[in-house]
Amino acid sequence: MVFNNGHFSNGGSTNTSNRPEVVNIGCILTFSSAIGKVAKVALEAAIADVNSDPTVLRGTELRLKMLDTKYSGFLAIAEALQFMETDIVSLIGPQYSVTAHVISHIANELQVPLLSFAATDPTLSSLQYPFFVRTTLNDMYQMAAIAEIVEYFEWREVIAIYVDDDYGRNGIAALADQLAKKRCQISYKAPLKAQASRTDITDVLVKVALAESRILVIHTTPIWGLPVLDVAQYLGMMGTGYVWIATNWLSTILDTDSPLPSETMENIQGLITLRMYTPDSEKKRNFISRWKNLTRNQTANGPMGLNTYGLYAYDTVWVLARAMDAFFDQGGNISFSNNSRLSELNRGSLHLDAMTVFNGGKLLRDNILQANLTGLTGPIRFGSDRSLLFPAYEVVNVIGTARRIGYWSNYSGLSVVPPDTLYTKLPNRSSSNQQLYDVIWPGQTTQKPRGWVFPNNGRLLRIGVPNRVSYREFIGIVSGTDMFKGYCIDVFNAALTLLPYAVPHKLIPFGDGLTNPSNTELVRLITAGVYDAAIGDIAIITERTRMVDFTQPYIESGLVVVAPVKKMMNSNAMSFLRPFSRNMWLVTGESTISALGRIVLVIWLFVVLIINSSYTASLTSILTVQQLSSHVKGIETLRTTNDPIGYQWGSFTGDYLTNEFGIHESRLIPLNSPEDYAEALRKGPKNGGVAAVVDQRAYIELFLSTRCEFSIVGHEFTKNGWGFAFPRDSPLAVDMSTAILKLSEDGELQRIHDKWLMRSACISQGAKLETDRLQLRSFSGLFLACGLTCLLALFVYFALMIRICRHYTEESESIGSSSRSARLQTFLKFVDEKEEETKKRSKRRQLEWASSRSLGCKELPSTSNSSRVELSTNRSVSLGSGV
Repeated sequence: MVFNNGHFSNGGSTNTSNRPEVVNIGCILTFSSAIGKVAKVALEAAIADVNSDPTVLRGTELRLKMLDTKYSGFLAIAEALQFMETDIVSLIGPQYSVTAHVISHIANELQVPLLSFAATDPTLSSLQYPFFVRTTLNDMYQMAAIAEIVEYFEWREVIAIYVDDDYGRNGIAALADQLAKKRCQISYKAPLKAQASRTDITDVLVKVALAESRILVIHTTPIWGLPVLDVAQYLGMMGTGYVWIATNWLSTILDTDSPLPSETMENIQGLITLRMYTPDSEKKRNFISRWKNLTRNQTANGPMGLNTYGLYAYDTVWVLARAMDAFFDQGGNISFSNNSRLSELNRGSLHLDAMTVFNGGKLLRDNILQANLTGLTGPIRFGSDRSLLFPAYEVVNVIGTARRIGYWSNYSGLSVVPPDTLYTKLPNRSSSNQQLYDVIWPGQTTQKPRGWVFPNNGRLLRIGVPNRVSYREFIGIVSGTDMFKGYCIDVFNAALTLLPYAVPHKLIPFGDGLTNPSNTELVRLITAGVYDAAIGDIAIITERTRMVDFTQPYIESGLVVVAPVKKMMNSNAMSFLRPFSRNMWLVTGESTISALGRIVLVIWLFVVLIINSSYTASLTSILTVQQLSSHVKGIETLRTTNDPIGYQWGSFTGDYLTNEFGIHESRLIPLNSPEDYAEALRKGPKNGGVAAVVDQRAYIELFLSTRCEFSIVGHEFTKNGWGFAFPRDSPLAVDMSTAILKLSEDGELQRIHDKWLMRSACISQGAKLETDRLQLRSFSGLFLACGLTCLLALFVYFALMIRICRHYTEESESIGSSSRSARLQTFLKFVDEKEEETKKRSKRRQLEWASSRSLGCKELPSTSNSSRVELSTNRSVSLGSGV
């Protein structure tokens, strides 16, 4: 059977026109609620405007029937069923999300589009409800706005107070998701039952007051929100230090029922709330100007303001009207069919079989979702999830009245300019671009609240502390007490004194006191809730940062390698050769005989200058700095051998060497104390010891302060530091980091370091001075080379002297001077001559000798004798002039 607009028909449709005279629409509201009473007036005005405009439905009248649910979900469901018996083409409402979930199932079965301007539960947009169309903003966007506000003010945890129904739970679940995107979280959930008494509210808020966070998000309905705030005022929870963020239920009350009673206004001073943003337009201004006339007969309980839900209700009628017009243009007609499954239930008195399926429901729904118009709320278009596009909110600070401090939009985040002016620009969600005007917080203060306090529940902060058995200078338990002392404890206590609040805490030892405990396990116990924090020699490594948050490092301590070393002889007879290698010595002997070589000499002079400086520096280092040697050169040496390696028991070092360097676990020997380190290093790898020990520099510096036979070899191959560990997103970690930076800037951190970790050097001052003083043996080889060279030169010189002297003697004998006195005189004259004069005279003599030989072949013997005498005479004169 098919019914046409409420008229019975056998077989197919008998409509001759697809535009009927009347189209029936149903609406479910709570007339006395802040949303319902405004929406009722707005819906009536919209129906009147649509029907008075012949261009909209072109002769078809929209007929709207509204029923009052009286705050009852049961009545709302019954009224929805009643409407379905009257062959309506669409149902506007329901007002509450809880009811919308149930009625959506009815709409799905009967294919009647369900348009709600007030049900904001994010889960209603799921694919489970294809015939539910939300004509207002999804609460998912409201929760995204709150999350950005929390991030903007640098808070990390909030407490959620909400009505424990589908609307409240699903809204808070959306808030948790949005906060997680900002690395924030809900630390405590405080649900309220739907009709909570003042006692019930008090019990819930007392628990909230004992919690740590002071950022309270209240997500409820207008009817229950104000009683909660009244109890909070009574409990002293509206004063300085608290932050209250209300969802848009509060702005709805402010817009609808203002002015509120003075005691009510006192309860909400300093709160932040959101209001759905609707851009300014002439159409909106005209409707606002009409509002007083429209509500003239509705003010028995005082003036009724226009809230944003009223604007969305008005636009809902126009969306439906435009969709109906398109529906008719596409050939759609108003016809209904029986539901076979409902027909099986006709035996009862409920007459459920009277409900029929709207045959054109899918087409009408599709036309609704394809809406593209501009209403009182601005542009109206739906996205793929059936939610309105361009969601935006005003951020309101309640001080006296509602004061707007900015906007939030899904496009650009927080800003102080209207969102619609930013749609033409590229989106900029950077933190520097997020802006709000100043807020006046509860307690009439402009100083941003810290957002948390230590829980006022009598429980101390449980802080785990490693119970070390070695290196107690860093941290150690005082014998016979439950107190700790050491460098780490002093840093922690000094940082606590800089905090602007007290931190009640108790230090709890972790470990059996026989071996050093695992700091990684200590950190894991924070995530398990065993400890609230951990302090001590806790290295900040990747594995641990995945579990907790660390403070700013208060000491740097990377991994280093320690091995036995032996002293090298600083100096010997050939020390002066050590600065240069053999090749370097060969290069410095470059020849510059040719002309081109002399050109190169100009550049070579600069090279020589640098070589000279380098040689001097290297030789100085060799002669004055103690030289140590070890067969282990660093971590690379350990990777290429199979020698055993020691590491500190309970440290992350063993796992690090295995995971990062591929060193097999069988090579790693855990050692428990500095004495174990020393013994294992002295034994060496061949006698049951280790080749080297790998540990953090902070420990090793203490270890080496009294053990000179060991030293750090190679470079520090990791860079990390020690910090205090707190649960993820703990605000105390941020404040402690600030305090540690302050200690560093003031020099207090260095003073604590010197108090606990400053140790005298293991090398005595006398030995150092002895090393710095240069010894004769350092240059003995150089002096020996110089002496041998001098002796060789002297020997050559004397040999030449003897040879030349013999020549003089022969000349003297040739001229008849053979007496001893004459020979002695000739030798003394030779010794007294300069080398250069000797060379000149020798050369001249050689020339004369050659000349005499050539003349001897032509002249007579007498002539030759005469010449020889003359030459002899000349020589005598020459010798005489040399005296």
